[in-house]
Amino acid sequence: MSLAQRLEYRHSQSLVMSPQLMQAIKLLQLSNLDVTAFVEEELERNPLLERASGEAAGVESPTVASEVSAEQPAEAGARDAQDAAPTVYTEWGGGSSGDDDYNLENFVAAETTLSGHLAEQLSVSFTAPRQRMIGQYLIDLVDQAGYLPPDLGGAAERLGATQEDVEGVLAVLQKFDPPGVCARNLSECLAIQLCELDRYDPAMQALVEHIDLLAKRDIESLRKLCGVDDEDIADMITEIRRLNPKPGMKFGSARLQTMVPDVYVRLGPDDGWHVELNNDTLPHVLVNQTYHSELSKKIDKEGDKSFITSALQNATWLVRALDQRARTILKVATEIVHQQDGFFTHGVAHLRPLNLRDVAEAIQMHESTVSRVTANKYMATNRGTFELKYFFTASIASADGGEAHSAEAVRHRIKRLIDAEEPSAPLSDDSIVERLRASGVDIARRTVAKYREAMRIPCSLQRRRNNEWKTVNSRTSAGARRP
Repeated sequence: MSLAQRLEYRHSQSLVMSPQLMQAIKLLQLSNLDVTAFVEEELERNPLLERASGEAAGVESPTVASEVSAEQPAEAGARDAQDAAPTVYTEWGGGSSGDDDYNLENFVAAETTLSGHLAEQLSVSFTAPRQRMIGQYLIDLVDQAGYLPPDLGGAAERLGATQEDVEGVLAVLQKFDPPGVCARNLSECLAIQLCELDRYDPAMQALVEHIDLLAKRDIESLRKLCGVDDEDIADMITEIRRLNPKPGMKFGSARLQTMVPDVYVRLGPDDGWHVELNNDTLPHVLVNQTYHSELSKKIDKEGDKSFITSALQNATWLVRALDQRARTILKVATEIVHQQDGFFTHGVAHLRPLNLRDVAEAIQMHESTVSRVTANKYMATNRGTFELKYFFTASIASADGGEAHSAEAVRHRIKRLIDAEEPSAPLSDDSIVERLRASGVDIARRTVAKYREAMRIPCSLQRRRNNEWKTVNSRTSAGARRP
């Protein structure tokens, strides 16, 4: 065996992600407000960038509105990414990062808001998009003290859900931390906290329901209503005073931020859905070619020429990247509205099965691009403002071979069946499967059990025991007295 040196030529294809292309992809994930903040920094760094205003903004800005019925142009995902950034790489921001970028405020932890604290708990309490939509709608109504309006903002009518669905989600929200949050009045707030402490007996219930008498210091009337002696009523009042009447106030020092939608969906004159970007939060910038020409004629130093060339490349890239980002968001949002038109027309129970691949194939983009576009983006609709990712839900096959059913719609059916069952004869999971298959939904028993547990509904045996306990308790509670 001999050893020898030789030259070989090989041809191969590979996808190279340039730093600018990676930054352009990252730009897709940002909300309009975050992009605006970034553009403001670029305007300060780059002398060739200028803010577009008036007619200039209208000329340079991309198409920001679309009808759901309109056909979208077919573009490959790879081509979209290439159009978003030039192939020549220049340093992001036109220069290296120096000491001026160092800011101690970047190392300070963000203060938790009440809405953010509740939203974190919501994300782990519900897996169903329908319930998350209802929950987020209610959380947005919570005031600084932690209370909801008595009418819940007309959530059932606004979202096209049943009152039972809203009450079910509300019951879970009222178990969130801090105790007493999401109450509709003071009595309910105190009752929630007492239940948490396992002190909400019939006597305490009577006191809470007549809390106005305590404010009037009518202790004698309270004692008679509660059916207790003087010592007991004094102890009960002491317990009430230990509770927090405004549970949300410990988050009161946090700066409240208004959720600004990135996309608007409105009903058009032809009864079709009109989708448009929020132009008020879209940054509009232009490249000042005239200034570049003047500087190019006057600058002689090689270092200065390199800086101006780099500034021009960065400015050109940013304008193109913003234009492509706007078009991509509009395209994705329009397809989501097209796929979920039943939700906008009839309500949350009409959510269709939808995943990222469905949208990606419809608009001929890569699935990862759709995933980035739907992150941190909010859509203002006739039923409230929702994050784009809330419109994606799994599907359940049809028993008769027809159109698949949304997993969320199936959960809704299971909940309705259980709500309508006889207390003395709760439906087993097998019985629910039979009824769903009779209505055209092909579903396995373990899937029914999984959805039921996700909605925090006990099994049929436990529901029967709970119903029996409630019956016995109702017979004895009338004469019950606080020990």
